[in-house]
Amino acid sequence: MILSDRDIVQALESGRIKITPQPDLERCLGSCSIDFRLGNTFMVFEHSRFSYIDPRQPQSIGDAMRTITVPDGEAFIMQAGDFALASTLESLELPDDLLGRLEGRSSIARLGITVHSTAAVFEPGWVGTATMELSNLGRMAVALYPGMRICSFTFEQLSSPAKVPYRYKRGNKYAGQIDPKPSRLAEEIAMALEEEK
Repeated sequence: MILSDRDIVQALESGRIKITPQPDLERCLGSCSIDFRLGNTFMVFEHSRFSYIDPRQPQSIGDAMRTITVPDGEAFIMQAGDFALASTLESLELPDDLLGRLEGRSSIARLGITVHSTAAVFEPGWVGTATMELSNLGRMAVALYPGMRICSFTFEQLSSPAKVPYRYKRGNKYAGQIDPKPSRLAEEIAMALEEEK
């Protein structure tokens, strides 16, 4: 079951869902979603430093990216065909029986900007900002401003609370993040190889 606007407000008021800073419900609340805003921190690939990324090598991933902090009022320019990681301004805390789903906003999508590649699900027990995988699929550069509404979240009720919520899951890689983080796939691969021994 997807939560309605009434359910979202009730969950916020009761503290089941925590969003920090508190959203302006007048502007951000939809009939079954709530908008989140773009944060100030972006991570971009430095194409000239590496010819490829090896997901088995953690330094390959982290070293291939550069962090950019954009001051309020200034723009981050997404060139056509570009990809960047960015975080939401808001932090989200989910209870053990709700799943969050990050979705794009139509107004942004009509400019060619997508906010996630495949990572739309935020598991029960999630705590932290949301990292978005921004892409510009259009043919023109687009200016993105910190603080603008960039994505929306919907929430789905689970049939029962998760036995192991994300924040307690062994090997969770992104819980508690406050800025975008590069892929930690190398850790996952190393853990799987270690378990095979």
